[in-house]
Amino acid sequence: MSDPIDISLSRRGFLAAAAGGLIASAADPAAADPAPPAAATRPVAVASANGLASVARAFELMRDGTDPLDAAVAGVAIVEDDPNDHSVGFGGLPNEDGVVELDASVMHGPTHKAGAVAALRNIRNPSKVARLVMQRTDHVLLVGEGALRFAKAHGFKEEELLTDEARRMWLRWKERLSEDDDWLPPEDSGGGPRTRAKGRQDHVYGTINCCAVDAAGNIGGVTTTSGLAYKIPGRVGDSPIIGAGLYVDNAVGAAGSTGRGEANLQNCSSFLVVELMRAGKSPQDACLEVLRRVADHAEPRLRDSKGRPTFGLSLYAVAKDGRYGSANIWSGTKFAVVDAAGARLEEAAFLYKKD
Repeated sequence: MSDPIDISLSRRGFLAAAAGGLIASAADPAAADPAPPAAATRPVAVASANGLASVARAFELMRDGTDPLDAAVAGVAIVEDDPNDHSVGFGGLPNEDGVVELDASVMHGPTHKAGAVAALRNIRNPSKVARLVMQRTDHVLLVGEGALRFAKAHGFKEEELLTDEARRMWLRWKERLSEDDDWLPPEDSGGGPRTRAKGRQDHVYGTINCCAVDAAGNIGGVTTTSGLAYKIPGRVGDSPIIGAGLYVDNAVGAAGSTGRGEANLQNCSSFLVVELMRAGKSPQDACLEVLRRVADHAEPRLRDSKGRPTFGLSLYAVAKDGRYGSANIWSGTKFAVVDAAGARLEEAAFLYKKD
C-alpha cells in the first residue's frame, strides 16, 4: 500500500480535541465533542479502534475498484485471523462453557441485501459466511448448527478457535468466579483460599465494525464478533442483527456498533443512526442522538449513582458523501478511519466524561 498508516490523530482531530467543545447533552453539560463534522472525501472507511489495519486494507481495495462490501470483509478478516485480538474470530473469548461462538452480519448498499450468522462455532471467519448467506441463500440469518452446516457446505474448514491464551483467560475467570464450586487456581498463582466474588463479574465486550464508501458513493458494511466474554451459551447480541449491529442504506449511509449489545438491541441503534442522517444530521450528531436515547432507556440496575449508564456503547457512521463520525457513551474512546489523508485513529465524541 502506497499510503502509510498513521495512527496519530489528524490535525483536525487534535485541534478539536484540544478545544474540547461542548455537545448538547442535557444529561451531562460538561461532555465534550472532540471533532467537528468531518469533511467529505471518498473512498472512506470507518471502524472500531481495533480496525486500523482493516480500514487501510479496505481503502486499498476500494481504490483498486473492489466492491465496498468485499473490501470491508477483507479488512475485518485481518482481525478475525489475529489470535491476539480476543474480541473476534480465532482467539476470541469463549462462552461460560469455554466454547467460542461467533456472530457476524454484512449489508450491501447497491442491492440492499444482507446476510448474517449467529452462534457459529469452529469457523474463524464468520463475516465471510455471512456474506455467503447474503449471496447464496434466500435468507438473511442462519444460526448455530445450521450456520455451521452451511459454512461446511461451502468449503469452510472446522478448527478449534480457543487459543491457549484465551483458554487461560477463561480458566482464570472460571477459577475466581465463586468460592462455592470446586474450581481452584493453580498452586503457583499464590494458592490459598480464593477471595469470594462480589457481585457480577466484569465482562469483556469486543467486536469490530467496518463501514466503507467507495469513490462512486456505493456503501458496504460488516460487523463481526465473538460476543460477550463468558456469556450464557447461545447468547446472541446485536452484531448479527440487521438494524442493530449494522445497517446500510445506499441512498444515505451506514452505521454499526460495538459495546453492550443488549442496549443496542433494545434501541435498533444502527437503523436509527442512518435515519437521522437521512433527516439531515451529520454522522457524528446522529450517533450522539442515538446514544442519548440509549442512556435514557438504561435500566436502573445499569445506572451509576448519577443516573448514567454503567456500560459502554460505541456507534460508527459514514454518509454517502464521505462524511464520517463516531461516538461513545463515555469519553476516552477512539475509532479508526481512512481516507485520502491515510489511516489513523481519531477521538470519538461522547455523552459523559469519565470521572
